[in-house]
Amino acid sequence: MADSKYITLVSRDGFEFVVLREAALVSPTIKGMLRSQFIEARTGRCCFPEIDGVILEKVVDYFHYWYRNRDKEEVPDMEIPVELCLELLMAANYLNLEPATGLRDWT
Repeated sequence: MADSKYITLVSRDGFEFVVLREAALVSPTIKGMLRSQFIEARTGRCCFPEIDGVILEKVVDYFHYWYRNRDKEEVPDMEIPVELCLELLMAANYLNLEPATGLRDWT
């Protein structure tokens, strides 16, 4: 499974998101899960029992947004609904998304 172009992220409430592996690797947490002896490395499936589907969906949106804009100088801010900000910050913290790993517009 390590050579698969896509991985699956699963939320607490059972929603599944198929994500471009290279985009998801912006998260050191996911990178560690996929490059280890954990079952996630063999199956390409990462479960997040602490992240709801609506939040994980926005995280996946961010992964793809980051991936599309990773080489650009001028990147517009990503739209984030105010009511999701706290939970998104908690998810970003859990996934170790920091400015050094590409998180520009969330903090």
